[in-house]
Parts: sequence; C-alpha cells; structure tokens
Amino acid sequence: METIFFQDLGMVAYNVAWGYQETLMKANLEAKAKWYNATEQDKEEGADTVHHLLFCEHPHVYTIGKSGQMANLLVNNEKLKEMNVTFSQTNRGGDITYHGPGQVVGYPILDLERFFTDLGKYMRGLEEVIIRTLAQYGIVGGRLAGATGVWLDAEDKSKARKICAMGVRCSRWVTMHGFALNVNTDLSYFNYIVPCGITDKSVTSIKKELGRAVDEQEIKDKLVIEFGNVFGAEIISASETIMI
Repeated sequence: METIFFQDLGMVAYNVAWGYQETLMKANLEAKAKWYNATEQDKEEGADTVHHLLFCEHPHVYTIGKSGQMANLLVNNEKLKEMNVTFSQTNRGGDITYHGPGQVVGYPILDLERFFTDLGKYMRGLEEVIIRTLAQYGIVGGRLAGATGVWLDAEDKSKARKICAMGVRCSRWVTMHGFALNVNTDLSYFNYIVPCGITDKSVTSIKKELGRAVDEQEIKDKLVIEFGNVFGAEIISASETIMI
C-alpha cells in the first residue's frame, strides 16, 4: 500500500500554492530521473518518489488552463481590480474556473507509476472521491459525458450543474493541480466567466443544494478518507510544510 502525505495549507494565494506544487513535483521528477539512470539492481526498489495531497483555499482568483480561451473571461482588468479578483494563466488542463473562499481545493502530487499508468482512470478516481463524499450528504453526484468534474443531474442536460471542477497536469506520470469542490462558495463570481468553457450549464455548491452552510473541516476529513479508499493508499499528516 502506498503512503500519501497530507497537508492542509489553509488560505493561501493561488500562485504560492502553485509554486509549492511545482517544488514537490520537481523533487519527484528528479527522483525518477535518478532511478531511470540507475543500474538494474538499484532499480529493484523503485523510484524514491513521495506522494502528497494538499488541501487549501484561495482568495478570489480566476485561473485558465492551457487549452482555455480568454474570451471566456467576461470582464476586463479594471473590473477584476474593482472586484478584488486576481487572474492566473496556469499549466493545467482545462479552461477557465474560479477559486475562492468556501471552496475546498485539492492538489494531489502522485507518482502514478506506483499506482497505475492511466490518466483517464486517475481522473475517474478523483471524481469518485467527490461522488462518495457528496453521497454522505444525500447529494447524488455523477459524470457528464464528454466533460470532466462532478455534476448533479448529469443525466438531464437541461438541469446538469457542476459542483466540482477538475484540471490536472501530468509529467512522467507525476501529477499536480487537481479539483475544486464548491462547499460554501459564493457562486456569483462564476457569473463573470464561462466556467470551463461550457456555455449551457450552471454551477452549484453543497450549500446551495442543502439550503444551509456546511462544516468545511468535516468535508475535508471525509475527502481525505475517501481519497485513501479510492486510491487504496494510507494517508498520514505530513510533519512539516516547506512551502514558505
């Protein structure tokens, strides 16, 4: 069984969390490069990579992925400043999305070669973590054909709404970026973008679906447990954070 080191970074600027992910990913890529160049005898134990699961929350920010279209940002820089929202172009997959208070953001940095080498399976696994967590609140999450993330009423295109966005980067089977689950999120910020580039679907949150705010720490605790269950891993708290 693989071990994943968990850290809750709390409220942190998007670019700071991104930089921390890059640091952890770089360490794993360097470990894999060393392993690739090792003798066959030394390769028997596998690469000395370390799995991480980071949770955090971001101040208001719009982020856009490598395949994103700037036309999906519906406001100019002046309006962004007025709204106190920052903007970041990232190296993840996907289009534009919003991060902000009341949202649980998860960034797994995993060496998939120690799990499975199938990026589609990995994405379905992330979705399954969210689906299982939502089920504990009586919310039925599902998958929408041709789209990533977790949706409600996914089988009815006229009612389908996204509750969790996903976008990842994978290099030499090491992952970064991840998911953003709307818990107590102020959904009005999604009005200024075309979320994930999808024009005919809306977004929602756990709070909106239940009609009440929920304990975000409780959500995090359940997500950690389900992440371990889905990926068959032991998750333990990291002893220190090297981000800052």
